[in-house]
Amino acid sequence: MRALLAWGALALALAVPLAIAATSPLLAWREPLYIAAALAGVVGLGLLLVQPLLAGGYLPGLRLRAARLLHGWVGAGLVVAVVMHVAGLWLTSPPDVLDALLFRSPTPFSAWGVVAMWAVFGAALLALLRGRLRLLVWRLCHVTLAVVVVVGSVVHAWLVDGMMGSASKAILCLLVLAAAARVVRDARPAAALRRLSRRA
Repeated sequence: MRALLAWGALALALAVPLAIAATSPLLAWREPLYIAAALAGVVGLGLLLVQPLLAGGYLPGLRLRAARLLHGWVGAGLVVAVVMHVAGLWLTSPPDVLDALLFRSPTPFSAWGVVAMWAVFGAALLALLRGRLRLLVWRLCHVTLAVVVVVGSVVHAWLVDGMMGSASKAILCLLVLAAAARVVRDARPAAALRRLSRRA
């Protein structure tokens, strides 16, 4: 019963903001490509809730090995969502996206989104290089990039006055921050950094 409630709560946390966004009146006059790009952003934010839960093995009924494997696949899905989000916005409004990428945009949320995007790509590249780096170094870098992704994405989403709805967006953002904070606390990066400095 406990496992069922946990999975049900997760499904609800992911589905409600997406449903609210998909039915938002703000999308009524938008072209399909823009809608797909916007919804890809919402999906990406939802995946940021799933990622720390998988990394920390917090989801009931999943063995840690299976959870870590799914973590990799969900990470790949996150990269796809980010690419769809940025590419779709680029195709609908190239000047706005170019200004954002060059940190010239007047909208504050753009810079946070761009920083989070590069951190996502960096984390994905780091995942591919896992076998070539010392585990302690890899873990510290991965956790650091994950924190940048979460903070950047949450601030980006929070500053966008858009289709998600204030309440659902606030709840999802808080859940993402809480899940990330829990896995960072359990990873104890400060202790790992001290061990790394002693070995240097």
